[in-house]
Amino acid sequence: MKELGRLLRFARPYWAALLASTVLMAGVGAGQALVVLLVRSVFDRVLQPDTPDALVLLVNIPVIHKALYLQQIVPSFLHNVWTMVAAAIVEVYLFKGLCDYLGNFLISYAGFSAVTDLRQRVFDCVLHQDAHFFETNSTGRLMSAILNDIDKIQEAVSHMLADWLRQVFTLIALLIVVIQTDWKLAIVSLTVLPFVLVPTARLGKRIRRTSRKAQDNTAELNEILQETISGQQVVKTFGTEEFESNRFLVAARRLKNTSLKYVAQQAVASPVIEFFGALTIVGLLTYARSQIKIGAMTTGEFTSFVIALLMLYEPVKRLTGIHNIFEQALGASQKVFEYLDRERGIQDKPSAHRLHRFQHSISFENVSFRYPGAPDGFLLHDIQLEVKAGEVVALVGPSGAGKTTLANLAPRFYDATSGAVKIDGRDVRDVKLASLREKIGIVAQDTFLFNDTVANNIRYGRANASDEEVREAARSALAEEFILAMPQGYDTLIGERGTKLSGGQRQRIAIARALLKNAPILILDEATSQLDTESELLVQKALQKLMEKRTVIVIAHRLSTIRRADKIVVLDRGRISETGTHADLISQGGIYQRLHDMQYLTLTAGAAPESLPEKSTAG
Repeated sequence: MKELGRLLRFARPYWAALLASTVLMAGVGAGQALVVLLVRSVFDRVLQPDTPDALVLLVNIPVIHKALYLQQIVPSFLHNVWTMVAAAIVEVYLFKGLCDYLGNFLISYAGFSAVTDLRQRVFDCVLHQDAHFFETNSTGRLMSAILNDIDKIQEAVSHMLADWLRQVFTLIALLIVVIQTDWKLAIVSLTVLPFVLVPTARLGKRIRRTSRKAQDNTAELNEILQETISGQQVVKTFGTEEFESNRFLVAARRLKNTSLKYVAQQAVASPVIEFFGALTIVGLLTYARSQIKIGAMTTGEFTSFVIALLMLYEPVKRLTGIHNIFEQALGASQKVFEYLDRERGIQDKPSAHRLHRFQHSISFENVSFRYPGAPDGFLLHDIQLEVKAGEVVALVGPSGAGKTTLANLAPRFYDATSGAVKIDGRDVRDVKLASLREKIGIVAQDTFLFNDTVANNIRYGRANASDEEVREAARSALAEEFILAMPQGYDTLIGERGTKLSGGQRQRIAIARALLKNAPILILDEATSQLDTESELLVQKALQKLMEKRTVIVIAHRLSTIRRADKIVVLDRGRISETGTHADLISQGGIYQRLHDMQYLTLTAGAAPESLPEKSTAG
């Protein structure tokens, strides 16, 4: 019930539509009851012409203690009983249909709106999570929660909620009819309901668990699908199509089995209700035969009673099915609310202030760090480092030494486990996250581009940039030549992750994007490591423009690319082992010299240029 209460809170802003739809669905229930009451009039008055003219009583309305007569719901100029009944039937069905249409629309409006709000809330919550969250939750499973799980909730709170209101009010209205016709007979007839409702309630808990398992199986299937499609080139390279097909088949069969289990559980209620309904009808016919013989009940009364009772079982059957759908939605909501309840690992302090400008330095003061998933394993130990404004500082070292991790602490992709990262003397945890990241531009080894136009990818992060500013950034990044050669120029769609571009072209788009952002701090993470010589030369020229008048942290494996750095910091096993210029470190005979000598053996054939761009001081 906790999940249900939380779901209903999302519907609170749409209370007016919910209230109106409730009233309209009450009209649907009343219309259904009136149809049954008009059947009584057909048998007792229309089919018996010799009956004396009198007011035709339809029902005594409880609570307000007023009688409703046929003459009150038809035009006054009608006097013949058959004409009045015929007109009333048309009026009732028109009224019921109009109420059903409007009520269904309003409840769907409220349901879709509430679910849209919920989906947006979940998306925003996921979007603002820290890097550790995305390391521990796969893309496929996150997509499944935001799309599939919420689709189950949407079905329940829109279509099923409308049907639930319709059936509830129909049930209430028909109960009034059967009780007013013969309350003793009604009580006897309804004694079967507990045999239906109690098992249904117990079954609902099983259905919720089965539904949650089905949603988890769907998430697993999405995960396999997303990985296989994203990694289709690797799949083809290693010829593992059959392996991936079998993996998908196993997951699909698990989903099928869980879905069949859900269907088997859900389908139990309907035959149970119909069986008890059949027993009730047999008993009623025996009782009615004797009552009609002694004149205690008219044919019309019995007929309307039986019709009302038969129609009563339909909403009971529908409500058990709707109950199962709600249980399925509540099962799906568990994972959704699990994401909503997760606290953000990286967020602003209540007392955080905006970082207005960067002027002096970035300092790492006794910084240690370990990944949340590996609490016993430190990746960085007691890092003491200052990067002064305007400096180019290179981080080098063996793979796994902690270079990228150290750089990621500056924009707070992670927070230091101990010590502090400071910008101009202020702990980055004490400044607003958005203002901190505004000051930092990043060009990474694995450049991510969106399936959008070239212009929109360059403009990403600065939506208000003019077309001329976009073109100027592209020219500075040496990208305009190949952009203009594309079919629609700047309006060309570049495909998912920029698949229509070469590696060097993607990097130059990323550099143009960073140029347009114009952040004073720049992080270059292996920005040219996967490029061929020609592409690397072009990217290095673009980087030279990007690095002008900026503070730069360069992460590089190719030592030939960082010789001109103001400071080179050598990391080994999470610690700073050496610091100095290229010339200083070469003469010390340490790790840097060993790495340099190893790479020199592969560079004697001219494999890569010595190409950290010399940072210009020109305006």
